[in-house]
Amino acid sequence: MERIFAKSTLREYWEKNPDAEQYLKTWYDTVMSSDWKTPIDVKKTYANASILKNSRIVFIIKRNDYRLVAKFNFEKQWVFIKFIGTHVEYDKIDVNKI
Repeated sequence: MERIFAKSTLREYWEKNPDAEQYLKTWYDTVMSSDWKTPIDVKKTYANASILKNSRIVFIIKRNDYRLVAKFNFEKQWVFIKFIGTHVEYDKIDVNKI
């Protein structure tokens, strides 16, 4: 079981963007019920996820309306949410530095 830091980040985002709520809840539930040991395990569940350096993985949310960047510590089974935003907002960040 993964530990996500912090679910409140997801909740705050879907309160401002209600159309993302069900998609983020599904992502959360999927991560919590998964036993991923490597980025390849994540790709088996989320084929369209992008594996980046620094243990970061980008997830497409709601058919690419939103992007979620998470940093994984597979050894400790921790997931840190680094960014949630629209595709346009995502294009403006340096995903390896957030």
